[in-house]
Amino acid sequence: MLSDFGHVFLVLALACSVYALIASFMGLFRKSPELVRSGERAAIATTVFITLAILALEQALLSSDFRYEYVASYTNRALPVFYKFTALWAGQAGSLLFWAWILVLYIMVMLVTYRKRLQADMPFILGILMGIVIFFLSLTTFVTNPFELLPRPVLDGNGLNPLLQHWAMVIHPPVLYLGYVGFAIPFAFALGALMRGKADNEWVKNVRRWTIVPWFFLGMGILLGGKWAYMELGWGGYWAWDPVENAAFMPWLTGTAFLHSIIIQEKKDMLKIWNIVLIFLTFALSIFGTFLTRSGVISSVHSFTQSSLGPLFLGFVVFILVSSFGILFLRMDLVKSKARLESIVSRESAFLINNVVFVGACFAVFWGTVFPVVSEAVRGVKITVGPPFFNAVNIPIFLFLLFLTGVGPLVAWRKSSPQYLKRLFLWPTVAGVVTYIVLFALGIRHQYALLSFALGVFVTATIVAEYHRGAIARKKKFGEGYLMAAINLTLKNKRRYGGYIVHFAMVLIFFGVAGSAFDTEVEANLKKGESIRIGHYEVVYEGHRTGQDPNKQWLRTDLVLKKDGKLVKRIHPERHFYLVQEQPTTEVAVYSTLLSDFYVVLVGVDDESQAASFKIYLKPLVMLVWLGGLVMVLGTIICLLPDEIGPRPTERKLEPTTKEVTPVHE
Repeated sequence: MLSDFGHVFLVLALACSVYALIASFMGLFRKSPELVRSGERAAIATTVFITLAILALEQALLSSDFRYEYVASYTNRALPVFYKFTALWAGQAGSLLFWAWILVLYIMVMLVTYRKRLQADMPFILGILMGIVIFFLSLTTFVTNPFELLPRPVLDGNGLNPLLQHWAMVIHPPVLYLGYVGFAIPFAFALGALMRGKADNEWVKNVRRWTIVPWFFLGMGILLGGKWAYMELGWGGYWAWDPVENAAFMPWLTGTAFLHSIIIQEKKDMLKIWNIVLIFLTFALSIFGTFLTRSGVISSVHSFTQSSLGPLFLGFVVFILVSSFGILFLRMDLVKSKARLESIVSRESAFLINNVVFVGACFAVFWGTVFPVVSEAVRGVKITVGPPFFNAVNIPIFLFLLFLTGVGPLVAWRKSSPQYLKRLFLWPTVAGVVTYIVLFALGIRHQYALLSFALGVFVTATIVAEYHRGAIARKKKFGEGYLMAAINLTLKNKRRYGGYIVHFAMVLIFFGVAGSAFDTEVEANLKKGESIRIGHYEVVYEGHRTGQDPNKQWLRTDLVLKKDGKLVKRIHPERHFYLVQEQPTTEVAVYSTLLSDFYVVLVGVDDESQAASFKIYLKPLVMLVWLGGLVMVLGTIICLLPDEIGPRPTERKLEPTTKEVTPVHE
């Protein structure tokens, strides 16, 4: 069987990765292209052996080969095949192997893309990346081996954690890993440029797309994790400032700052040191997030159990920070910017403020996350930092960032005149102010929600106005219809207008989050035939059913949902009891519309009275959070489209209607 050779594949992969690192740097020092190419071939061999190890582990999982501790720990015979397949990343050993596999796949794509274009840089970049691969392969080979055999094979395994048996949790970890791991590529480009002594703007141009891709996957992973929490944990929310949620959020914040900041370096040759610092921090925070999930120093529904990996990951984070910032210090003269800000009212200034605020938000999240550990180390008492702290600190920060989302991409480079600012922002400002006044008049008094809606309308108005001006200009110049002019405008300026679409996605997410200020919650104990009203809805309890499959027992209730007296839908909140793990889970029932979610949690059933207890939530605008994620997908795809796709070359003379407007992802 292929699984019998799993550990051999790991050893061979580790040997090839070590050779790839040595050959890459020796090829540099000896100026030997043959040795460099040999290192590249060793990297390819590493990818092949890790892929074989992945296939070997999957074979063991799918065949329920309980000779292996990992298989016995995370699967059982009754587990559906789909979840046996995804058990690959359910535990530490498998997830670390999966991490290494994603990294070498990224490396292969990078080699195919750049090995000829960047021959002088590639040995540095490949050597750095293979060093990261060596770290992960060393862990899976010597510390937490997924192919470790049990002293005696067992008849059946422990099964997969019931909380992980959900479609969102199946997709969430791979997508999140694609984000975490992907930041290694821009990190290696930045560090490689410093090591080579040629830290000009070229590396920034090369890594823009390589940064957008992991930034996008990390954001999607965070949203999928929120969807899982919303549907599986049964507490009515999707974000709780959990330490592991924060661990993913922090590199996303600094990665977003980096994407904004490199625009200034590309356009104005400024912030060179700042950009290198940002990408170093982003990658270090990605590894730090892995430390949080595997060290056991925090309490989280997402984290793995206590293990010996925590100190190793923390040591790796320290090594990354010390070595990378040490090289930056030695090469400081190469990256000093001569250009300076000319005006506080300029795009350079707006983006710089934007960056500082993003980093400030990241630090606030970081401090709140690690403070319990620090307090325990210093005072011997673990002081919990909960959502009230994070909300109090971060909500004002994020509202200011929302404001900058509308301002930053539109103000002019160098300096903006009062007349220019008035032309751009008068009507969007009026729209935002009117929104605030109207909502206040309708009785809304929650200030953060009012500001979110007003600022969201302001940002949306700036985006719509920019699209309208550009479409009108194309329509006049080329005789196109308005809709076709808007489409061609987007395709001709993909980085600019794709960035606007991403900004609109963030507005939708802000709207959805602001809706949580108006949640309604009730508890109900209903006998068969009884009903309860909440808002415009009425829900009628019709009874319950029980059943069992090989994996679990289930209790399902039947509810009839009505709105204004008319039947809307039959919904079925459930509770499951997983037999092997002897663990219950809650399966919520949700009826979603664009304006609100009707969300029902089954608390329990009294067998004597046949009454059922429920928690019922009416949650306005939640759908906009998930819709914002879909819009973000669209905007990111447009940003990543090749530059040659777009309008015909004869149309290149079209000038933008707003002078030098550039999106945040340009």
